[in-house]
Amino acid sequence: MAHAPRERFGEQARLDDCRREGPDAAKELFVVEGESAATAVARVRDAAYQAVLPMQGKPLNAARAARARVLSHPLFGPLIEALGTGLEPDYHHESLRFERILLLMDPDADGIHCGMLLVMFFHRWMPRLIESGRVELVRPPWGEVTVAGRSYHAVSDMELTSLADRARADGPVCIRRYRGLAAIDADVIQRTCISPATRRTSRVSTGDVAAMRGFLDGLRAEPLEPPALPSD
Repeated sequence: MAHAPRERFGEQARLDDCRREGPDAAKELFVVEGESAATAVARVRDAAYQAVLPMQGKPLNAARAARARVLSHPLFGPLIEALGTGLEPDYHHESLRFERILLLMDPDADGIHCGMLLVMFFHRWMPRLIESGRVELVRPPWGEVTVAGRSYHAVSDMELTSLADRARADGPVCIRRYRGLAAIDADVIQRTCISPATRRTSRVSTGDVAAMRGFLDGLRAEPLEPPALPSD
């Protein structure tokens, strides 16, 4: 199935929407890193109820940015439009177009950082999404261990090492470390990241937000910009 071109670096993100409409459509929005990841996810998602929105590079730290800057950002502008709620103080939860927002980042340090920055955006400008349990982090496979013709997937380096150690009892093992969603086989992405029945996700809690904010504040100490709300 052909998909329309999405953004290049520096251009606006483009939503690859799903077909269902209405308040009870149980739709999901996957936010992913870049064109290659969006293409990989679009191939295996259920286009009836699962939409995909790609970004390029690390997003703005929206917890520290003025409202006008967030609205004009090449990722956050299209994300706000896709969700349909607007931003605080003009947020309208009843207009939300998706039942859940799934942050599916690459399994590496940059992906973890991007996921945190997206959570900070929701925390500052759409806090009710987090309070209502609508935002989830998908845990993509970090790597794969194959032994005796069977493959097992791990979501961290520690789990990958543990799997490999246990698998050696069954014979020689092959260890594969993934470098991005595009490097993961389509059936593995579908099973571990996309299918609601088998994917590994966790809802973002207020405790998660506090931990992430502390980590990001430790990376770079800078004063908050004033919100600069519009006068109209």
